[in-house]
Amino acid sequence: MSYLIIETNLFFVKNLFKSWREDLPSSIVVFFVALPLCLGIGLASTSVEGFAPIPISGLISGIIGGVVVGLLSNSRLGVSGPAAGLITVVISSISALGSFNGFLLALILAGILQVIFAALRAGIIANYLPTGVIKGMLAAIGITLILKEIPHLIGYDKDYVGDEAFFQQDGHNTLTEILYAVKALDPGIAMIGAVSLGLIVLFEQPKFKKFIVFKYIPSMLWVIIIGTLINVVLTATGHDLHIAKEHLVQIPQLTSWKSIQLQMHFPDFSFIYNPKIYIVALTIATIASLETLLSVEAIDRLDPEKAITNPNRELMAQGVGNTIAGLLGGIPVTQVIVRSTANLNGGARSKMSAVYHGLWLVVAIVFIAPVLNLIPLATLAAILISVGYKLTNVKLIKAQFAKGWDQFIPFVATIVAILFTDLLKGIGIGLVIAIFYIIKRNFKGNHEVITTENGVEIILGENVNFLNIASIKNTLMNIPNGTHVIINSTRSKSLDYDIQELLTDFISVTSKTKNITVLYQGQHLI
Repeated sequence: MSYLIIETNLFFVKNLFKSWREDLPSSIVVFFVALPLCLGIGLASTSVEGFAPIPISGLISGIIGGVVVGLLSNSRLGVSGPAAGLITVVISSISALGSFNGFLLALILAGILQVIFAALRAGIIANYLPTGVIKGMLAAIGITLILKEIPHLIGYDKDYVGDEAFFQQDGHNTLTEILYAVKALDPGIAMIGAVSLGLIVLFEQPKFKKFIVFKYIPSMLWVIIIGTLINVVLTATGHDLHIAKEHLVQIPQLTSWKSIQLQMHFPDFSFIYNPKIYIVALTIATIASLETLLSVEAIDRLDPEKAITNPNRELMAQGVGNTIAGLLGGIPVTQVIVRSTANLNGGARSKMSAVYHGLWLVVAIVFIAPVLNLIPLATLAAILISVGYKLTNVKLIKAQFAKGWDQFIPFVATIVAILFTDLLKGIGIGLVIAIFYIIKRNFKGNHEVITTENGVEIILGENVNFLNIASIKNTLMNIPNGTHVIINSTRSKSLDYDIQELLTDFISVTSKTKNITVLYQGQHLI
């Protein structure tokens, strides 16, 4: 652990300001995406019968996910925080233990288990997810985000921000919620939501991106400023279209040490003798690890620089984060796709953007809660809808269809399954279908690495598929800088789409960043 602390400190000192011009604006965008999600997920996770909700628990985990996990992780664009996928797990855990403080001890143990998973190299399972399933997951999250945020866009806030489940706490489902929202449409909120959405589309136009005002302040921040000012003016003038307080951001205000004490909760170590605590800890550790590994794989594939995250180091970072979250009264932390995608779209260049976003959450709680509580939820919903759109679009669907039925069917099945169940169940269904097609194509294949006088030659086997991706990716990842590499697929009858994508990314992007010269021999890559 000591070498990791030294490495982290060296990174912090060396890279704190290296790409701040890109990371700082991006962190602000991520902050405004994360803020309502942290509040909503925190409130929903702790809304257990017989207990008072603890919305600040989500903010605590957002801060830890940004600062602590951000510093320990080597994910370039990944952002961690409380995850909607664990809400039902947290609720059932608190109910089973009969104590939120007992649950916090379970979270500490879950974090320790994640560190053990990392030591056992369990992160390797992230390498065995087919491209069709990963892209289906991203598309499903994008569609879900759009459908879930439409009600908030027009003023129907009966369900919490960040809900991902098809069947919701208010008795509705994702589709019927929109119908109820339309019937209960608030003209003032809908007007500000429409203006915010229109501004996002307008500011995304190339001619607007050239304006100097967007060089230092992100366009999304301008959308938030304009949406907030519209409502401030409407409220100040007493106009009927002004937005009521319950439809604005609501950050708990910590104005004194006493108010901080009332909000904070700490673990009850007497639960260590309760056998239920270990079942809860194992459940949290397993689900949180799976959600993190899914996000890591998805964001790495979206990354324009094609950086490769070490999944075991990510599990270790998440484990430390969850241990600290348990000590300070938070809820489970995972790497989250929505926040990570917002980070990518915001133009982040390093993981310091995630760290900065965590620091912004600290500033929000301690210093500027009254100002942030003026922001309409409809404006933030517009931003989340834009994030959702970028995760799924017509080009993505056309590209998957062009790859053939054995790629398109698992892609569609994953989307449908996630929309009508949840993330992990949907991924499981998509994976089963993808494996069926992989077995059908014959999944045998391998590769050989030969060290030559001039460098390294990688000879691919007769049939290479995604089951071989872990070993091939490991080989590519460990090639030293400045090496001359020959990738030989002349004897390969087939290269799976995942392998082709991996090799193409390595040849066109990763090799240049590592000063590696590559000679490809074969006919499988364009």
